[in-house]
Amino acid sequence: IIVLLTKSCTDSLEMAAILGNIEPGDEVIVPSYTFVSTAIAFIRQGAKIIFADSYSDNPNIDADKIEALITGKTKAIVPVHYAGVACDMDKIMELAAKYNLLVIEDAAQAIDSFYKGKDGVKRALGSIGHLAAFSFHETKNIISGEGGMLTINDERFIPRAEIIWEKGTNRAE
Repeated sequence: IIVLLTKSCTDSLEMAAILGNIEPGDEVIVPSYTFVSTAIAFIRQGAKIIFADSYSDNPNIDADKIEALITGKTKAIVPVHYAGVACDMDKIMELAAKYNLLVIEDAAQAIDSFYKGKDGVKRALGSIGHLAAFSFHETKNIISGEGGMLTINDERFIPRAEIIWEKGTNRAE
């Protein structure tokens, strides 16, 4: 895992959309209950947003409703851990593996929140999907007035992430 500090969670989500090679015509599944930046980051890349319903007892994406929304154009699932409440990441990661999809966790409100998987292991939210975006806005758990963080949990994305983070400059060479 590597961590890149950004100007905001929105910037982190936009970087994740670029890293995920989201292109016009791609579909991205997001929860119907979320902040506008969750969807806009992918719309900027030309994606069509597919909204998934929430659970009846909390605003998180209902993992049981995701599979019916997946098509041949689906490229990513973006679970939002609203108020630090964990989404069903076992089910979401299983669907992602089954359909070769990218999982980008919107963990803006999930610093110091965890998910206990079917295997009994407790994992920090934002460390389970391929990529994750966090916020340090003044309304979040850790604040800096503004600020964000992108975590890259899949080694495939590390070299390109650092180049995008450096505004297209490869400083590793």
